[in-house]
Amino acid sequence: MKKPHLVLGLSGGGDSAVSALLLRESYQVYCLWLDIGLGGGEDAAAMADWLGLPFEKKDIRRELEHFVCQPFVEDYLAGRTPLPCARCNPLVKFPALLQKAEELGAKVVTMSDSNGYVYDPNGIDLAYVKDLKEVRRGRIKEYAETHKDATYVADCTKVWTVPCDIALPCATQNEINKESAEALVKGGCTVVCEGANMPSTPEAIEVYLSNGILYGPAKASNAGGVATSGLEMSQNSERLSWSFEEVDAKLKGIMEGIFHASYDASVAAGSEGNLMVGANCAGFLKVATAMMAQGITY
Repeated sequence: MKKPHLVLGLSGGGDSAVSALLLRESYQVYCLWLDIGLGGGEDAAAMADWLGLPFEKKDIRRELEHFVCQPFVEDYLAGRTPLPCARCNPLVKFPALLQKAEELGAKVVTMSDSNGYVYDPNGIDLAYVKDLKEVRRGRIKEYAETHKDATYVADCTKVWTVPCDIALPCATQNEINKESAEALVKGGCTVVCEGANMPSTPEAIEVYLSNGILYGPAKASNAGGVATSGLEMSQNSERLSWSFEEVDAKLKGIMEGIFHASYDASVAAGSEGNLMVGANCAGFLKVATAMMAQGITY
């Protein structure tokens, strides 16, 4: 049986490398590295070569400048709190990944915003959505008004009832509950990868694990962003300026450490390979050890 295609954003660090290693067992993985002008593509290319996977670079510097950097400065000068990730994910990263998925023959059938979602059995017209969201700042319901076979549902929670192979919850906390997770399983979903902070409830996660779904928990997938913020804070407090290569090397070490700590903890907890259990145990032990080192116990 021919494996379905899957596009993976490959950074060159340990987190995405482990994802590629696991996913290639069930999918034809195609690695895509997003160039934001800071270098580092060599690490990603070397990782893809080591894994024996096809690799491509995509230059997103213009999009990043227009949709993220400029609004960040404008918000900052206006006294507002900038939210760069809230713009970067829907306007820069995901359109790039979806475009590559379409090039490889994948069919993206649903997209949503905060009001509802559209389902297009013919595959989402990505060019239209990019114009709608990036240029006209419209709402996703307008898609159904111009695409005759598309359906708009004014309820984001129902998007998980649409049959699919891969689900990417990227909106908000607890957007997938037990019923939604069961609907995903019923619809043939085999992969859930979280792109938001804790988008799945504990009951939903149990459904994933009990049904053999390949589950990428937000606690691990978001660690790279948090770690990089920590590295930026370290540079500021110490009045240092690290090169991209230095930051990337430090981040790679952090992510590799997180994976090994999570995996080892999952083994010790009797749940080998369950990275949700492992990450929870490893995180608790790290905090507990730090507290005891300070003489604080409960």
